[in-house]
Amino acid sequence: MTTTGPQPDWRSWVESANSADTHFSIQNLPYGVFSPESEAKPRIGVAIGEHVLDLSVLESEGLLVCGETVFDQPTLNAFIGLGRAAWQDVRERIAQLLRDSESILRDNPALRARCLFLQDNVQMHMPVQVAGYTDFYSSKEHATNVGKLFRDPDNALLPNWSEMPIAYNGRASSVVVSGTPVQRPNGQIKLPDQTRPIFGPCRKLDLELEMGFIVGQDTPLGTPVRCEQAENFVFGMVLLNDWSARDIQAWEYVPLGPFNAKTFATTISPWVVPFDALEPFRVAQPKQSPTPLTYLQQTGQHAFDIQLQAWLSPHEGNEEALLCQTNFRYLYWSIAQQLAHHTVSGCNVRVGDLMGSGTISGSEPGSYGSLLEITLNGKEPYTLAGGGQRSFIEDGDAIRLTGWCQGNGYRVGFGNCEGTILPAQSL
Repeated sequence: MTTTGPQPDWRSWVESANSADTHFSIQNLPYGVFSPESEAKPRIGVAIGEHVLDLSVLESEGLLVCGETVFDQPTLNAFIGLGRAAWQDVRERIAQLLRDSESILRDNPALRARCLFLQDNVQMHMPVQVAGYTDFYSSKEHATNVGKLFRDPDNALLPNWSEMPIAYNGRASSVVVSGTPVQRPNGQIKLPDQTRPIFGPCRKLDLELEMGFIVGQDTPLGTPVRCEQAENFVFGMVLLNDWSARDIQAWEYVPLGPFNAKTFATTISPWVVPFDALEPFRVAQPKQSPTPLTYLQQTGQHAFDIQLQAWLSPHEGNEEALLCQTNFRYLYWSIAQQLAHHTVSGCNVRVGDLMGSGTISGSEPGSYGSLLEITLNGKEPYTLAGGGQRSFIEDGDAIRLTGWCQGNGYRVGFGNCEGTILPAQSL
């Protein structure tokens, strides 16, 4: 894709944006929905260093012009719906306003006071109205690890896995923004020594370290998105934790796949990193064998070098423990292939649709993106830093996902995707 916008050597007059380890450099400029501490009305902003730039103020001052009011809105959907040309024009304009050589905001303290807020002093909201949610299963390492746990290790992958991006349609209504508490689900659980299931709280609650992309264009019913065009339909990306009730899922997923084990919550990060910001970090995806069918074939590089981590803060108050370090580049099926396969039947997509990558795991211990893999389904508990062990997530534990692309002296990061587990509701 041809892109415009901030260059690798640009610096900002917002000094915190020039720190080598900030996620929110001028090369990033992710979008989110926020409200200042003293006000309740959500509006759209861009993260820059330790701050949020209020785009609704710039819009009202005529510094951002899109032909209609799109930034004084509670979601990004209206802006996203303007299309790729508008996304690129706005991103380039914001970058120019924030560049250290530009005086319009830099030398206007009254305007800066109206449009620049510390992130610590704002509340973040859901960035998009999610029209539909689909979760893929696109990490070969993850699928293999899970297959070995529950099937013949020599036949860990089912025959269809290497032929198409496997996925299921999830529940859009329970997608929540980072920081929203997650209640442990109740459901049916089949214990090995009993003939019938029991009902009660999930005993094997797990995280899934994923990323998601936001669809930026409506398509007509019956019109597939071609693989070579699919990336033009992507607005941006988020971190995603598709919480999983492993014991509920084990009983319910045959014959139609996950249901209550997945519908209770999916957490996304509040900042949507523009797809254009990831362009410098393209890398080759893993070699695909067998060669995909024609509609899934693509040329060029379609993976991205995004470093990912998952952390657990135990309810006992001990120090945060690093569960996993992995990378988005390991994903076997690309974003373009996922979207092409999703629509090849004629399924339409809509602005705001969320597509999850599936758990992202590497090939070595320490790079597994779920406790199911890390602990071998609870058989080998994980020892926490500072003491204690975990087979699965306990009430009061908090999970934090984070990720970034590493440039030369700067980062393009996603911030954090966090959730704390509350006890199950008594029924």
